[in-house]
Amino acid sequence: MAACAEQLADIELQREEEEQRNVPITADDPSNPFYDVARHGIIQVSGDDLFGRKQIVFSSCRLPPSHQLDHRRLLQFLKFTLDQYVEMDYILVYFHCGLRSSNKPSLKWLREAYGEFDRKYKKNLKALYVVHPTNFIRIVWNIFKPLISRKFGKKLKYVNYLDELREHLNYEQLFIPADVLRHDEKLRAAQSDAPPPAARTPPPRPPLPTQQFGVTLHYIRERSGGALIPPVMAHTIDYLKLKGLRTEGIFRRSVQVQIIKDVQKLYNQGKPVDFEVYQNVHVPAVILKSFLRELPEPLLTFRVYNQVQEILGVESSLRVSRCKQVVEGLPEHNFTVLKFLLGFLHTVTQEIIFNKMSASNLACVFGVNLAWPRHGSISLSAITPINIFTEILIEHFPAVFGSEHALETRTRPG
Repeated sequence: MAACAEQLADIELQREEEEQRNVPITADDPSNPFYDVARHGIIQVSGDDLFGRKQIVFSSCRLPPSHQLDHRRLLQFLKFTLDQYVEMDYILVYFHCGLRSSNKPSLKWLREAYGEFDRKYKKNLKALYVVHPTNFIRIVWNIFKPLISRKFGKKLKYVNYLDELREHLNYEQLFIPADVLRHDEKLRAAQSDAPPPAARTPPPRPPLPTQQFGVTLHYIRERSGGALIPPVMAHTIDYLKLKGLRTEGIFRRSVQVQIIKDVQKLYNQGKPVDFEVYQNVHVPAVILKSFLRELPEPLLTFRVYNQVQEILGVESSLRVSRCKQVVEGLPEHNFTVLKFLLGFLHTVTQEIIFNKMSASNLACVFGVNLAWPRHGSISLSAITPINIFTEILIEHFPAVFGSEHALETRTRPG
């Protein structure tokens, strides 16, 4: 018992030290130690892909002329950004459009950069999408091929047109510079011998009566006997409480794409799902995240997005009460579902000795699945307040929601 308490004390001390080191900074904040690089918007974190993996974007068109940018600092900033996510599965999207002789890094720099990214960066990188590749890219790849492992080489995927990304990524959250969009349109227009490009998305099909993914909370409730908690959430969380609380890195791992599609199909068809069949506790974890991410409106709603963004401007000692005020302004149903989810995530943090998932870690995973803007994607600078807001909800769950009983409803005056 004493040893367990000592471990908890050590973890708490490390968490406090981490909080002191990681003072929230944004790309457009001059106090950012990498402001000289970050202000260009070369690197952006754009939410999660369809399978819960962080989407990190590198845009060549944002590179200034080489004499205006210290490429060594660029490498340090890239590592600084990746360090926040390399413990979980992630993907990289490289927009090649806009790379010119005046702003491209040297081959020597590329060689040094590859050498500096050790196994911890490469292990959880699940895919590298190179968008609008040219002969230059293929020549560089051939130069580096002897240095690159076969396993890493399989992660490289060429993407000729932006529409191809929709099959793999959360396209709506992806940060795509205007220059890249215009370049893609030009490439499509140049297909003189090709038929007109197909419609970007097929006509929407009406949802099934038992649909769970991609429909509103209201739709699910009406067709689930009035149940307040969507069946997918209730089922996955119940399973994770039994089998996943002590799994190291829970919510940080991805699962084979086909498995996720198969499980989603079962839920949408109203068929039973037995997670024991998959013998992988990360399957229900990814399903839970994908359910939240595919809601037409985020659980925290579009209306409070700006209030979430303003949390950095609130004095630290007042942030818990401010978060409480914001969530109490949510629609009743959203509040109840949010309370159910956050109560569970708070429980996950109680097993931190085993699962290594602090409130901060969970916030990095769930933040962008709880709040996003009505229009456009989430910028790198917008992620910090979202994560802080989410961390407060998890860490101070009893203070924010008033009770450990997840389904206890709030009382409204009058």
